[in-house]
Amino acid sequence: MRPSIFTVLTFLLALLTDASAVDFSTAEIAGKPVTICRVNVRTEHIQLFNLDETGEPFKRLDRLGAWLKARGQTLIFAMNAGMYKGDFSALGLFVSDGRQSVPLNCSNGEGNFFLQPNGVFAVTEAGATVVETSKYNRISSRVILATQSGPLLVYDGKINQAFNPNSTSRLFRNGVGIVSPDIAIFAISEAPVNFYEFATLFRDVLHCQNALFLDGTVSSLYSTALKRSDLRMDLGPIVAVTE
Repeated sequence: MRPSIFTVLTFLLALLTDASAVDFSTAEIAGKPVTICRVNVRTEHIQLFNLDETGEPFKRLDRLGAWLKARGQTLIFAMNAGMYKGDFSALGLFVSDGRQSVPLNCSNGEGNFFLQPNGVFAVTEAGATVVETSKYNRISSRVILATQSGPLLVYDGKINQAFNPNSTSRLFRNGVGIVSPDIAIFAISEAPVNFYEFATLFRDVLHCQNALFLDGTVSSLYSTALKRSDLRMDLGPIVAVTE
């Protein structure tokens, strides 16, 4: 049997990005392609960004790259990392370099952020985790970075019960899932998908017990290995791997 074009492309992509600090691959869910970005949080320098030293939001992935380059760092990978207010500041918890600049948001409201349960992606001294918002304060290890978003896509191996498999609300979406304390998997759909389809990707294809929706429509990826720098809309919080 001849391999499909999709299989061949996936193999070639893996070869091209094998030496990268981030492992890139492709997957498919409901017939839609998804780019997968696997980060070892133990070995790579993963950071969260939102505002520069003057208090101005970066807004764009390439702008963050230029800012880092001026400081002797190279941006390897970046993705939007949580929802934000009109001024581009984080809507929920934001911890960078061990410092909390925005507290946990436990209020009620409208929109995806408040669709329950929502949660937090965090990297601690014990490794990477995705937890329900109400359980964040139970984390005992020092938190290095954290961003709050919603809803949780998968929690304890179960897809969020609020999702409708037949929903016609399809958007470009991105999220993050955890397969072990060492590995965080970021995914971005290359075609519109609904919540249930995207959650199924994390549970059944990527085998993540816990996964968090980061955003839709604005979903953007930066990768030097893929020669990619998305510019869909201005962004708030950004997760990045640098060298």
